Amino acid sequence: MASSIPGPVPLPLSKYDLGTYFGRVRHCADISDPSMLLNTPKDIEHAKRTIWDFRNGVSSQLTPEFWRLKKILDSTLHPDTGETVFLPFRMSSCVLSNLVITAGMLTPGLGTAGTLFWQIANQSLNVAINISNANKSHPLSTSQIAKNYALAVSASCSVALGLNAIVPRLKNVLAGTKLIMGRLVPFAAVVSAGVTNVFLMRSEELKKGISVYDKDGNDLGSSKVAAFHAVGETAASRVINATPIMVIPPLILVRLQKLRFLKGKSKLFETCVNIGLIFATSLVALPFALAVFPQRRTISTSLLESQFQSLKDKKGNEITEVEFNRGI
Repeated sequence: MASSIPGPVPLPLSKYDLGTYFGRVRHCADISDPSMLLNTPKDIEHAKRTIWDFRNGVSSQLTPEFWRLKKILDSTLHPDTGETVFLPFRMSSCVLSNLVITAGMLTPGLGTAGTLFWQIANQSLNVAINISNANKSHPLSTSQIAKNYALAVSASCSVALGLNAIVPRLKNVLAGTKLIMGRLVPFAAVVSAGVTNVFLMRSEELKKGISVYDKDGNDLGSSKVAAFHAVGETAASRVINATPIMVIPPLILVRLQKLRFLKGKSKLFETCVNIGLIFATSLVALPFALAVFPQRRTISTSLLESQFQSLKDKKGNEITEVEFNRGI
């Protein structure tokens, strides 16, 4: 994010009001815009120089060009390290990176092998996104990542295979209801494993805390309470993010399969329709889901550990609020 560029001049977080939900929706639509993937390393370096000039008093104009360059950095750089996030794991790549995997998981009639393959693929992508975008206060070791990845894969595969076995055996349930329940099995697997994944991959943050900052960006130390808020909200956001994408397309597809639109059509045509539904839902729903919790969180020092409740800034004023990066 652009906020990772150093300088004494405070940087406006967004051209939208992030204190409101719809302001965050518009901001999230910007940072998840797939067109940001077209920016070259040269574009990113130019954006860095422009934002550096603003943060160090060389320029002060909030022009449309300034907001465009800030958008490039917000969708490309890690908010803590300032490093460029590997392209497939950026927020601007979220829709495209998840498209094929989500379509695979939501394909009707997957057997055991297909279910296992797509669940493993999904968790692999989740782990990569977590590592690339998580708060960097306490990075995990390779062995911890491998262990947590194995647990997340086990959770998702167990839920998916278990529900696939249970749903067809349910008694006193209408065939249509069973069909819908079967189509929603991937959603249950993704949500349960997604929450598990977040807590496992960010367990060190819960144990040691994450960095909190004053309004000028100065690191004030690590807080376990802030870490609990960050990880908990991220886990909740995974459920919210997955709900429209994993629920709406399969329900629409069930309906379409009963109509002339899909009856008698080839499997390829049905797959293309499925991918189109997922892509459209992702583009529309993702910003609304991402905006539920702010990325850069503010919390009162009264809710944190005692070490943060008597701090003063450089002017001698008491610090009553601090910020932290929630991660994704």
